[in-house]
Amino acid sequence: MTVTKAFRAAMKTGMVVAPGAYDCITARSIERAGFSAIYMTGGGTAASLGYPDYGLLTMTEMADNAGRIAASVKLPVIADADTGYGNELNAIRTVREYERRGVAGLHIEDQGFPKKCGHLEDKTIVPIEDYVAKIRAAVSAKSDPDFMVIARTDSRAPLGFEEAIRRANAAIEAGADMAFVEAPQTLEEVKAVPRLVKGPCMLNMVWRGKTPDMALSEVEGLGYKLTILPGVLSRSVLGACEIALANLKQQGRHPMPTSDITPQQAFQLAGADEWDRYRTQFRQPLKRAAE
Repeated sequence: MTVTKAFRAAMKTGMVVAPGAYDCITARSIERAGFSAIYMTGGGTAASLGYPDYGLLTMTEMADNAGRIAASVKLPVIADADTGYGNELNAIRTVREYERRGVAGLHIEDQGFPKKCGHLEDKTIVPIEDYVAKIRAAVSAKSDPDFMVIARTDSRAPLGFEEAIRRANAAIEAGADMAFVEAPQTLEEVKAVPRLVKGPCMLNMVWRGKTPDMALSEVEGLGYKLTILPGVLSRSVLGACEIALANLKQQGRHPMPTSDITPQQAFQLAGADEWDRYRTQFRQPLKRAAE
């Protein structure tokens, strides 16, 4: 089964929960934990390259990271594709490049530049005609019909909830496989999105973001098909790094890691067992020439 089919099959059994990964280490952690999909966080990817989530990364930088993550795991990967990196032409190329790298789906938003994380202030929104045209172009670029084109709208904060719903429905009508209304601000709005949008819906859970914190079982009960948690690992890693470095400076010796594992165990988590087999698998004794 392809990863695109696997992702669609997973949604048929219940809401898919996809924690956010920004590299292969975090992606493999999600896979080992037993989740059915991985979300490549754009904010985490940008931070791993030394930038804030302000649309500073190029399409190829984002697609390449998505490809590395997808190649390191067997799970479907849904990836952030920002604005599609331009107009309809750019959106077409974006879908082709992400699909070629083995990603199961992506989302494209209606922000202008400079774009921002959906839970920050002062976002610029493009006209709905430009947004819908870009979604329509992205859908047309799919070579795999099961590849997911998710239409994200960030219009809730600057233009209001009704406009966000209007844009989500327009994107679904244009062929999007799923709608992503970013940052609903109240529990009532979270409940209303899957009721008002005429297609499958996705929710973004950001710790201390604009969207109210909810139990995942409650989110599933509202009818959402996919929930992502982009920063669940990146923020945890940041906190763990701060604590470890503070302990190192204070104690003057190597602090005990949160997961007290040996170097060998660490390499095993990175796939060493597979590669160790290759060290001897292809070695065979050569036949001696007849004397």
